[in-house]
Amino acid sequence: MVSEGTAESVAFARSRGLTPHFPVGGWRKKELAPVASHRRPKQPSRTRVTVLTATAAAAVALSSQAAHADPGQSKQDVKSEVDKLYSDAEAATEKYDGVKEQQDKLQKEVDDLQDKVARGQGELNQLRKGLGAVASGQYRSGSIDPSVQLFLSGDPDTFLEKAATLDQLSGKQAEQLKTIADKQRRLAQERAEAASKIKDLSETRKALGDKKDEIKGKLAKAQELLNTMTAKERAAMQAADARANRSNDRVDLGNDVPASQRGAAALSAAQSKIGSPYVWGATGPSSFDCSGLTSWAYAQAGASIPRTSQEQANAGTRIGSESALKPGDLVLFYGDLHHIGLYAGNGTVLHAPKPGAAVRYESINNMPFQFGVRV
Repeated sequence: MVSEGTAESVAFARSRGLTPHFPVGGWRKKELAPVASHRRPKQPSRTRVTVLTATAAAAVALSSQAAHADPGQSKQDVKSEVDKLYSDAEAATEKYDGVKEQQDKLQKEVDDLQDKVARGQGELNQLRKGLGAVASGQYRSGSIDPSVQLFLSGDPDTFLEKAATLDQLSGKQAEQLKTIADKQRRLAQERAEAASKIKDLSETRKALGDKKDEIKGKLAKAQELLNTMTAKERAAMQAADARANRSNDRVDLGNDVPASQRGAAALSAAQSKIGSPYVWGATGPSSFDCSGLTSWAYAQAGASIPRTSQEQANAGTRIGSESALKPGDLVLFYGDLHHIGLYAGNGTVLHAPKPGAAVRYESINNMPFQFGVRV
């Protein structure tokens, strides 16, 4: 009589193209077609049979566990991981925004310095041209000034440093030489500064590219996780987001007095963008990231605040408690301050939440509150 365990082994072996060889208890490969070699197949050891049988049993056990997994728990795990990736991507986005702002500032400084150098070089060329005309006249008269000869050699600085007196020059020539030497020194300094700024700009651009790749990687990983969900699960998640977006029509903001006229104007501007999509790095007017929305809203109210959430945290007076917040106040979330919104009243914030979501109201309790800022 064949035992139950042996029967399982037989079934597993046959599924792998093996046939039982009794009474030895080994297995041999089923011969499907003639081959060039006529050597007998090597008989696997009893140890190998035992391993194969154990592997088969483990596979059956895992299949059984997967079949009985709680779909709701699996869906929640995926959603939690996706939310974490979105949060990480937003933190990286705020750093990206900061580097982008630094790049824009450096680019302007480089452009200004290069324009200044170009203008200075033009002025220097004109000064040299004027002094060259003087030298030409002196040469024709056979009495070219030694100091002018020295200048024409390309290094007036040397003359100015070594000459004990400028009495040998006419007053006009001395002034021209001094002006030219000063201009050359300034140009050298400006060129060196421009070169340093260009190096900083190159490094900043690389950091910007690295941060962009990090964000894209996290968003791609989030999408991969979403793709592991069934169509029904994804539809349910999208429906939940759609309900959250539609909740703007039913939100109760209470009757809190705005923090200031400017704060009220900023909140009103942000409210006009309800429904606009979240896009990382965007500052409006058709799409926003979290700090892009707040900086845009305050710009409409006539106030210029920094670009990133971490910098906006220092844009005014800090409000330590939720109960002291007024409509229009900035509200910072998470320990690293990577998310920000506008307080709208009655425990509600208006913000650009995350990829796939629109600008909308949410409870202030949906995220870890840190403090408010009154601009």
